[in-house]
Amino acid sequence: MLNSFMAKEEGQGLVEYALILALIAIVVIGALTILGQNVNTKF
Repeated sequence: MLNSFMAKEEGQGLVEYALILALIAIVVIGALTILGQNVNTKF
């Protein structure tokens, strides 16, 4: 029973890390898109 509980917590941690990485990726892609458009208009 204890092993099952520990496995669930480890899975939850992995999901949280995956969500954080996905959020960071979305922010980076958005920033690069905006900066890319600004740089493209300057040159």
